[in-house]
Amino acid sequence: METNDQGKKEKTFNNFGKKVDDFIDELSEAGERLQKEFNMKYEELKRSAEKLKNESENKERWKEVEERLKKAGEELSNAFKAAFRKREQ
Repeated sequence: METNDQGKKEKTFNNFGKKVDDFIDELSEAGERLQKEFNMKYEELKRSAEKLKNESENKERWKEVEERLKKAGEELSNAFKAAFRKREQ
């Protein structure tokens, strides 16, 4: 009887060990998947950040162009006003 109980305990322990091994394998696979997903998301975020940086630089450049065109328009307007004032005199 004692041998039979010992055999059952060994079998239970053996099954438990297999389940632990399977669980560790699943954890390892899940970790690898998560690492891949993390790397993909990280690369996606880096691309998005670069895109935003480029867009903001372009916006700043266009703001500068807009300001300079505005100043040039004002100068041109002043030049026309000055030219027509001189003709009137």
